[in-house]
Amino acid sequence: MTTVLSPSEEAQLAQTIEMFEVITQSQPQDYQSLEILKEAYSKLGRESDVINTSKRIAKAYVHLGQLSSAILEYETILQRVPDDAEVQAALGEIESKAGNFPAEARVLEPVVSARPAKAVPSVRPAAKVPRKVVPTEIDDGRKDMRKVFVEGKIIAAADFDLHWRTPDLMPPPNGIVEPFIQVLADKKILPVEKSLKVLTDKTRAAFLPLDKYDVDLDLARAFPAETCQRWCVLPFDRMSKSTLVATANPFNQQALQELSAATSNRVVWYLAPPLDLIKNLRKAFRL
Repeated sequence: MTTVLSPSEEAQLAQTIEMFEVITQSQPQDYQSLEILKEAYSKLGRESDVINTSKRIAKAYVHLGQLSSAILEYETILQRVPDDAEVQAALGEIESKAGNFPAEARVLEPVVSARPAKAVPSVRPAAKVPRKVVPTEIDDGRKDMRKVFVEGKIIAAADFDLHWRTPDLMPPPNGIVEPFIQVLADKKILPVEKSLKVLTDKTRAAFLPLDKYDVDLDLARAFPAETCQRWCVLPFDRMSKSTLVATANPFNQQALQELSAATSNRVVWYLAPPLDLIKNLRKAFRL
């Protein structure tokens, strides 16, 4: 069934395509962004672009050693275009080397939720979220961030320990808590640009130039203000069954849990400059 899109919806999808084409050209193995791109093309009825993007997704899976996912993606293409010679050849190549394909080297991966679809609204009003239970222990990404920055010899252990902040979850935050990499920049220890490059190199989280994106502030407001401010995370768009969230700490499991409690969608991290996050959060929550 064809969905009739309004001019504003078409414009938003066009912007999504433009932005995520840039992201995926620079990070061709970012299959999550490629999935979003494919969905946008599908909504606009651009069938050839859908197929081409599916091929890019399958190639990304092959590169990452996820052969079963690549096969499923190629088979999906063949359901649309049964005689596609490129796909048939790719499937044959996968089958020929499946037995001795090298194991993928372990990479520090950002946390991404994969919640199953439920028959509930994609975002539940914050007022209906049960009263929070404050956990005694939290995983705010400190361990993995320390591994990246200290064990990676980017900054000194003393600087990390001095400037990493573990917030108290009991009281509501007094405004937006500045991300760790912004604190490093403020203290003249490491520029934000270098921190973001290190994180994009060490994780599969894609970088998003948030200042060039039409952020959905209403979507951000549908999530708990405390979560967004305490962890400096910004839900900025929704595509299909994914909620896209900008962050400066893609390892923050506690933030992921709190965001996931407010949506039935999968949460996908995107790295963004801290000052852009803060600016948009102030707009969203009128701070």
